[in-house]
Amino acid sequence: MNAAEKTMLASRAAAAVAITPTSLAKELDDARNKITRGLARLAELSEDDLAIATAPREEVWREDMVRLYRCTPVVDKPHAVPVLITYALVGRFQMIDLEADRSLVRKLLAQGFDVYFVDWGTPGRAQRWLTIDDYVSGYLDRCVDFIRARSRTNKINMLGICQGGVFTACYAALFPQKVRNLAFTVTPIDFHGDKRDPQTGSGYMNQWARALSSEDIDALVDVYGSAPGSLVGFAFLMMNPLSNVTKYTIDLVDVLDDDTKLLNFLRMERWIADRPDHPGEVMRQWFKDLYQDNKLIKDELVLGGRKVSLRAITMPVLNIYATGDTIIPVSCSKDVQQYFGTDDYTEVAVPGGHIGTFVGGKAQKILAPTLAEWFKARSG
Repeated sequence: MNAAEKTMLASRAAAAVAITPTSLAKELDDARNKITRGLARLAELSEDDLAIATAPREEVWREDMVRLYRCTPVVDKPHAVPVLITYALVGRFQMIDLEADRSLVRKLLAQGFDVYFVDWGTPGRAQRWLTIDDYVSGYLDRCVDFIRARSRTNKINMLGICQGGVFTACYAALFPQKVRNLAFTVTPIDFHGDKRDPQTGSGYMNQWARALSSEDIDALVDVYGSAPGSLVGFAFLMMNPLSNVTKYTIDLVDVLDDDTKLLNFLRMERWIADRPDHPGEVMRQWFKDLYQDNKLIKDELVLGGRKVSLRAITMPVLNIYATGDTIIPVSCSKDVQQYFGTDDYTEVAVPGGHIGTFVGGKAQKILAPTLAEWFKARSG
């Protein structure tokens, strides 16, 4: 036991000794009053108070359940090369614009960028048969072509996030002639990186997926069709079950009398609760080809009969990873330059976790400024 741990234990022991019936009664009474005030405040909140993703935008293209939005520019003459943001299928796009003061979209707009993003929508029963290729060479390619035509440019900038980063990397490998610069954040490239460099408390999804047999995966997809959003959400909650229980008791009570923190908490929970179903064939290929066989870095991933080779990505690449990411282990995102064909590769670390990359105070000071500076330097 080190000195810091001894000091902490001594402090806790002293606090425990100081507890008296009178002090305990007062603490309980204070907590009761705090909860009473908090419940009254919760009853006053409206839909407008809890709104997320409020940056003005216009729907410019749609196909099936997929929507392409253009965010309203805040400068008279945006940069000539647009930026397309692609989020994951397992969550909703609102994370990139959660709150006005914690919005990647708003920060990029303020830097003069012409920002588009894909909303994958809510897949229904008919979408259970969609493959990764349907998303990459289908919906995503048609979004890119629409933006290219509208902006009258041959190539656009692309930013992929998490699973959307893998889609974007695959797209840039298959359609390099349409991509000016490629950036991705909290994106797994080496799906077995955690095997070589395991990190305590992270990589549970990787381990669970690799523990399944091929027959298990087939049975899961064949029975469910599309994985229910609630099932996907439960898998994420089980990465840290204790924390996900106490946040609705201890954490929530702690912020009940702080309006800013309370609204931050509730807006985040609103985003977390909105889990779309995940198309079954995408999940089958994601689990087998990526989690289990790690085909992306081996140039063995095949989409629509075409082999995905990261060596075909010769445009500039920016890779941003989170140092405390427990969903995508750092070792799956970091030090992957050797798999790409580009001579212009940049890696940047941001403090915090997977979601904290977009809403954490420290990470926000790095993420948007880094993206803006990097895109500007390569889009002239």
